[in-house]
Amino acid sequence: MKIDALQGFIPNINNRSGIDKAGGEEFKNVLTDFLGQVNQSQLDANKITNEFVQGGNVEVQDVMIAGERAKTSLELLMEIRNQTIDMYKQLTSMQI
Repeated sequence: MKIDALQGFIPNINNRSGIDKAGGEEFKNVLTDFLGQVNQSQLDANKITNEFVQGGNVEVQDVMIAGERAKTSLELLMEIRNQTIDMYKQLTSMQI
């Protein structure tokens, strides 16, 4: 598998359209879209797994790929959350 083929496995958070605009709405939209993509990858993995268990026409490698895609997306989301919490703690502990 070529590395270029892996582009579809990672949710797209590099959508840079509208970055020149200032404000929290852009950040909110990026996070909301990313949460939706992570949720969708979890639902897709669950669907493919259920089809495989019920004897559907699903290959085991497809189940594994969907599961790893969902796992990686969730781990990335958790890391973003952790970094955001750390940043907030640093900002709140700063003295003015």
